[in-house]
Amino acid sequence: MTPSPPQPRDGTRGDLFDPQCPTRRLLDRIGTKWMSMAVKVLAEASPEEVRFAELRRRMPGVSQKMLSVTLQGMTRDGLVDRRVEPSVPPRVHYRLTPLGLSLEGPLAMVRAWAEEHMAEVDRANARSRELADDD
Repeated sequence: MTPSPPQPRDGTRGDLFDPQCPTRRLLDRIGTKWMSMAVKVLAEASPEEVRFAELRRRMPGVSQKMLSVTLQGMTRDGLVDRRVEPSVPPRVHYRLTPLGLSLEGPLAMVRAWAEEHMAEVDRANARSRELADDD
């Protein structure tokens, strides 16, 4: 017997196969590499704030635009608090909310799983490439 999925707190039932499912849309946002990295950096600094420039420095490869879009979404979702220091240029600071901090544990488990199984995944990819080369 397949266990039923947990019920959302508002009592509605999600359907991950439905593109309009709110749970699916949230998982799509949480599942991005930039969100995962931002949560990790901000969680390590918690309860202190981190400036935008420092976040960007600690997330190699992220563009200014992508980091801005990620942080806007996290702020909109209630995961991050944003504080603008009135200066020229303005200094923008971010910190995880309690909701955002609660996301660090599950994301840390996913990162640990990836580290534990990366060699297996690499071997599977190598086998797949070898099979494709044989075709």
